[in-house]
Amino acid sequence: MITKLNSYTKLSKTVADIVEIQLRRNANSKFVLPTGSTPMGLYSELVSRQLDWSKAMTFNLDIYIMNPNHPQSYQTYMKENLFDKINIYPNNYHFPSRPTLAYEDIINAFGGIDLCMLGIGGNGHIAFNEPGSSFKSRTRVVELSKQTIQDNARFFDSIEDVPTKAITMGLETIMEAEKIILIANGPKKKSILNQAIYGVVTEEIPASILQKHKHVEVYYCD
Repeated sequence: MITKLNSYTKLSKTVADIVEIQLRRNANSKFVLPTGSTPMGLYSELVSRQLDWSKAMTFNLDIYIMNPNHPQSYQTYMKENLFDKINIYPNNYHFPSRPTLAYEDIINAFGGIDLCMLGIGGNGHIAFNEPGSSFKSRTRVVELSKQTIQDNARFFDSIEDVPTKAITMGLETIMEAEKIILIANGPKKKSILNQAIYGVVTEEIPASILQKHKHVEVYYCD
């Protein structure tokens, strides 16, 4: 079921509450974190709460294949919006890299994911699992779709600067998390969100796999 909230601020605070409860319940929690415009309010809210992240561990959903120090890399995004503003240790935050399945080994070595936070793309992708991705997919290198490249062009000087390849967690990897939170913001996401949560479960809408998860919560605001 989709929980509709009346503002972006409320969306950010509601999800921050969930993260805070998890972190206070288990200081050693393992989180999966998204990037993009939607989670920025969440990260700002978490920073303002001055929580203790010293024992927590994070794993990012995906990265562009590009210089990690580039202003638009996801490594830079996470450092500027969260990591540099909280007391998490650099050794405790992780990004996918080559060899890609080594990422799976790290996650498994630490006992798996407690809470996975996701956004959703305009074509129904989660992380960079584009339409047609196998529900059995694991962490891997992917080609980005034209729509995803166009959607992300707003963050770059021109569409030619947008990376065309990424490394992403797979759909099966995501589904192994104990709990999943999906957040979406804005009327452009409403249609695809409804299709993903209430429509047919199909690899053509990767987010639809979430219907099969035992503990998923979806939050949306216009």
